Amino acid sequence: MMNKLLHLQCPMPQLDFDNITLGHGSGGRLTNILLEAGVFSLFENEKLAQRHDGATFELKGETAFSTDSFVISPIFFPDSNIGELAVNGTVNDLAMCGAVPKYLSLSFILEEGLPMTEFWDILNSIRIACHLADVQIITGDTKVVERGKGDKIFINTAGIGQVHPNAKIDITRVNEGDKIILSGNIATHGIAILSIREGLEFETTITSDTTNLNHSIKNLLDKFGKKIHLLRDPTRGGVATVLNEIAQQRELGVSLWERNLPILNQVAGACEMLGLDPLYVANEGLFLAIVANEIADDFLTELRKDQNGKDAQIIGEVIGNHPKKVVMQSRIGGKRVVNMPIGEQLPRIC
Repeated sequence: MMNKLLHLQCPMPQLDFDNITLGHGSGGRLTNILLEAGVFSLFENEKLAQRHDGATFELKGETAFSTDSFVISPIFFPDSNIGELAVNGTVNDLAMCGAVPKYLSLSFILEEGLPMTEFWDILNSIRIACHLADVQIITGDTKVVERGKGDKIFINTAGIGQVHPNAKIDITRVNEGDKIILSGNIATHGIAILSIREGLEFETTITSDTTNLNHSIKNLLDKFGKKIHLLRDPTRGGVATVLNEIAQQRELGVSLWERNLPILNQVAGACEMLGLDPLYVANEGLFLAIVANEIADDFLTELRKDQNGKDAQIIGEVIGNHPKKVVMQSRIGGKRVVNMPIGEQLPRIC
């Protein structure tokens, strides 16, 4: 992302320090220098300019709110970093509520010794992600912990958005006969992180799929409105976990079609080599939509016009059989139960 939008990057200012120190979290002069040189200059807007501990704003109609914390390791990975991930993660959580994201809070826990060049790269990435998602940072916080008591940087973001007037996203609206649509290739983010963490090399670089989904979702809500019954982003735990949660909450069954699951060849190969089931691997730029059967084909056609949905597929349907279970029909005609994962396949993915 950073390479594609070089014109939005800001050069790092000349500073008297090369690394984050405990003084940057003291609330005194060093904190002020850090915030003025970084946060306030990069994310400048009328509300943030108040320099207050909070922010005031007006929203009309139903409102959505979400918060998330990001502790990924490593903090830089192919084509992205923890900063972009933090913005997109909360933006997408709001979009899954059927909301149009407007404002974010941004809080850092920095470890003493974090190089300023790395922090600046992350701030620039946050700036670009906000621009692409059309959201504003309007308040936040910065703390510094002693060396060895963090992992370079942790980020918390919280977001507010207005619920789309056509949206009625509610798990109780999931019905037998609904189709399940996945917006793109699974397991890409998790394998991208693992390739860096473990020093794995593939024929082509696997990059994270992190992106904002709010514009894509708004377009679909404009066209299909209340026929979209549920939206979810299959991050930690992957597609299998989300479908199991839906089946158990709604007390219906899910029929999953293996032949329709979209996955990049190199990701599928990496999962096979590492003994990982791609259904349980984390994603960051995908969403699952459960829609009324009568709009499924039109929904898929519309979604595929979008860059975020060019690889979308109808991957299954909601059924009355085997309630509370996800059963996958294999390519060769057999069936197997896809259970909820017991633990994490890959730690520290987001």
